Amino acid sequence: MSMRQTLDFLLSDWLHAQDLSSRERFAEHSAETFGAVLDSCERIAAEKFAPFNRLSDVEEPRFDGERVHLPEPTAQAVRAYAESGMLAASQDYDWGGMQLPCVVEMAANAFFSKASVAMGAYAMLTSGNANLLLAHGTPMQREVFARQELAGRWFGTMCLSEPQAGSSLSDIVTRATPDGADFAADLLGPRYRLKGNKMWISAGEHELGENIIHLVLAKIPDAEGRLIAGARGISLFIVPKHLVNAQAELTGERNDVALAGLNHKLGFRGTSNCLLNFGEGRFKPGGAAGAIGYLVGQPGEGLKCMFHMMNEARIGVGLGAVMLGYAGYEACLAYARQRPQGRALTAAGKDASQPQRPIIEHADVKRMLLAQKSYVEGGLALALFCARLVDEQHTGTAEAAKEARLLLEVLTPIVKSWPSEWCVEANSLAIQVLGGYGYTRDFPVEQYWRDNRLNMIHEGTHGIQGLDLLGRKVTMDGGQALLALAGRINTSVQQALQEPSLAALGNQLAAALGQVGGATKKAWSTGQPEEALANATPYLQAFGHLVLAWLWLDVVCHLCERDDEFARGKRSAARYFFAYELPKIDAWLGVVARREALCREMQDEWF
Repeated sequence: MSMRQTLDFLLSDWLHAQDLSSRERFAEHSAETFGAVLDSCERIAAEKFAPFNRLSDVEEPRFDGERVHLPEPTAQAVRAYAESGMLAASQDYDWGGMQLPCVVEMAANAFFSKASVAMGAYAMLTSGNANLLLAHGTPMQREVFARQELAGRWFGTMCLSEPQAGSSLSDIVTRATPDGADFAADLLGPRYRLKGNKMWISAGEHELGENIIHLVLAKIPDAEGRLIAGARGISLFIVPKHLVNAQAELTGERNDVALAGLNHKLGFRGTSNCLLNFGEGRFKPGGAAGAIGYLVGQPGEGLKCMFHMMNEARIGVGLGAVMLGYAGYEACLAYARQRPQGRALTAAGKDASQPQRPIIEHADVKRMLLAQKSYVEGGLALALFCARLVDEQHTGTAEAAKEARLLLEVLTPIVKSWPSEWCVEANSLAIQVLGGYGYTRDFPVEQYWRDNRLNMIHEGTHGIQGLDLLGRKVTMDGGQALLALAGRINTSVQQALQEPSLAALGNQLAAALGQVGGATKKAWSTGQPEEALANATPYLQAFGHLVLAWLWLDVVCHLCERDDEFARGKRSAARYFFAYELPKIDAWLGVVARREALCREMQDEWF
């Protein structure tokens, strides 16, 4: 079955995306317009992105000391994406957008992630950058910066990490000092001079457009020149590569932002990844060193603003991980169907005189394919479900919006982390299905694995997501988010219990929900964060498997009236997940519930 068949089913039959057209914001849309968007994106991805995915990997960005060089097909692909209108897909018509539901936008972007996740990153970062400015920027900042990004004229980045700080953003030391006595009078916002270094900046330098708009986290020193410790001292700034005026015209002056070098990563090689120096004095805008930046929002609220982009990006990272897993699954499935190897086992053993069988007929190969199918199709359901919650939060009734907000709180760590772990495992299994050929560059599966391995660290590691989930999300507001999720799961359980073929799965899911709830209480039973959170990552894994089992059960509940090959395939994937995957939560939750002390008590000298 094609990925498009699954996508259409999830959107129409499961999530009922077409019903969103009854809401005022989406009134000009219909199932037909949604389908047309998917058709267009599927075609552009197939024509402009997929044929050059390998090229973007082997001809990775090159810096000659002055400019970064990318293969020409990358520029052509990014232009085609911008011209399709997808940069502003979900934005208001007044901003050049299509006012598409988030769930349709995510579904359409799935084609680009599957075709070439690295080439598509330039556009995805730009869209997220513009969305943040539309939410938190001044009217002038939105008009000058966001509008040009949404039109594909300028591109965007997010600059958070620093060489010495990594994920510990409270330890950043990039400084932003007021630029003169009239710094607050600039039409583009309060004007500062930034000095510092930013590391791991995806799409930080290129020439795909006429400008790059960096969103930079930095700290404003106090009257004594000291930086405020911790996250509350972080502010957010717009730092353009080339300075612009209030009419969105380039002034001809280069800002003091310089590329120190390119990072060469395991995967995502088609996306330039940069160490950027801000304010080193290589360029002197206005005759002085220091990168000119414009404050977004209020001082000290930088992380609050940036999380708008980061949370959106976490759903995008999860979807990208799913689609790389999907690409590998499709590649190895096609290979397994045509690769002859081995013979049937009979009571008398193998008969060498008989022809070899396609490897898809071997039970262990079917196991690996079923695992991949359960991971990637379940992961796609997860990402689209979260995107559908975004639409409910923004356009649903007050009660539905509140529930959607709670569900998104608890599911955001899952939608980022679960696909980035288990769809990497899908890619690993795809390599295994191909055997020795899987490790060669003659086949694409090794590149999918390399590209996907980065998603486990993009937008927060598993450790960070686990701490967020167990340390905050399941306990916030008296556990309301966890209760909202449990309510949804119990509804699906009750529906499954009405179907004899699904009743056993329903009972298994109900038991798993009870295990997670019990382990959550036991983890916090002493009230000691160090004890509760030492095993936050196993908790995250178990929680993610619970969520995926629930989604699989809910999906197959919507297939009870069908008995075609499509439905049988989905039921088989669900059965696989319940039989082979869900039982894993016992071990994960065991260490959580007993607050296993090994990892926190282990001493450096014992390694």
